[in-house]
Amino acid sequence: MQKRKLGNKLEVSAIGLGCMGMSFSYGPPKDKQEMIALLRAAVERGVTFFDTAEVYGPYINEELVGEALSPLREQVVIATKFGFDLSPDRDPRGMTGAPALNSRPERIRQVAEASLKRLKIDVIDLFYQHRVDLDVPIEDVAGTVKDLIREGKVKHFGLSEASAKTIRRAHAVQPVTALQSEYSLWWRKPEEEILPTLEELGIGLVPYSPLGKGFLTGKIDQTTSFDKTDFRNTLPRFTPEAMKANMAFVDLLATLAKQKNATTAQIALAWLLAQKPWIVPIPGTTKLSRVEENIGAAAIELSAEDLREIRSAAEKIDVLGTRYPEQLEKLTGR
Repeated sequence: MQKRKLGNKLEVSAIGLGCMGMSFSYGPPKDKQEMIALLRAAVERGVTFFDTAEVYGPYINEELVGEALSPLREQVVIATKFGFDLSPDRDPRGMTGAPALNSRPERIRQVAEASLKRLKIDVIDLFYQHRVDLDVPIEDVAGTVKDLIREGKVKHFGLSEASAKTIRRAHAVQPVTALQSEYSLWWRKPEEEILPTLEELGIGLVPYSPLGKGFLTGKIDQTTSFDKTDFRNTLPRFTPEAMKANMAFVDLLATLAKQKNATTAQIALAWLLAQKPWIVPIPGTTKLSRVEENIGAAAIELSAEDLREIRSAAEKIDVLGTRYPEQLEKLTGR
C-alpha cells in the first residue's frame, strides 16, 4: 500500500485501521480471536497504522491490539490516547452526562505506563490527548509528553478534536505530529481553521469516522436498527428522520462510485485522501472484506473535475442533525 507521512516524520500506510469498534461503542465486543486474526490479516495486506485508546472498553481494546500486533511490532505503528478519568464512579463515554476528563501530568504518566503493558510494547508510537482538558494548561500536557519522549516511552505527540489555538500552544512546547479529528464529506468543519493551521505547522491529520460512522457506506438507512449498546443510538444524525434526509450524501457518492467501478465507501475515502497528502483516515471495521475494500480506496484517483463536482454537490446538501449530543460536542474544538 502507498505510504504517507504525518508531521513530516511518521510514515504510515495511507489507510489506517481504527480498532475501537472491535471492543466498544458499536454493540457488544466482538470475538477476540476473530479480531486478532483480522488485525494480523490487515498487516499482511499492507496496513501499518492502528488506532486504539485506554477508554475503549475500557482497556480491553488495547489488550486486544497488544496481543494481535506485538509479534508484528517492527511492521506497525500503534497510536493510543490519554485524557479521560476512568475512576469507577465516572462515565467516560458521557452517556449519562459530560464525560470526566483528566490530563494532569501524573495521570498522563500513569496511562503511558499502563498502555505500554497492555500493548506489550516498549514505546508508544503516537500518544494523543483524547480531548482537551480545560483544567490543565495545554503547555503542561505537551511538556509531560515531551518528557516521556525524552525518556524513550513515547515517539510522537498528538491531539484530538483540539482548536487551532490549542494546537499552536501545544506545538510551541512539543511539536505535534498529528491531529485526530472527525472529517468526512458530511463533516467538513475542519476545513475552516484546522486544515490551514495544520498545513502551516507541518502537522498531519488523522480523520476518524471517515465513513460517517458507517453511514457513508450506503449500508445504513432510516430502517436500520442498532444494538441497544450501539453508540449511534445517542447521535442526532442517526435518527430515522435524519438518516432519510442525509441519504443525499450517499446518493452523491454512489453516482461517482458507479463511474469509477468502486463502492461508495471507497469514494468517500478517496475523497479524503485527495484533500491533502498528509491526511491518513482510519476507518474502523470488524470484517476482513471491509478492510480490503477500504484499502482499495488508496488506488482510486479522483480528478480535479471529480473533486469539484463532489464539493459543488455536497455544498448544496444540508446535513440534518448534529454529529454529537450536546455534552459530547462541547468537548470538541477547545
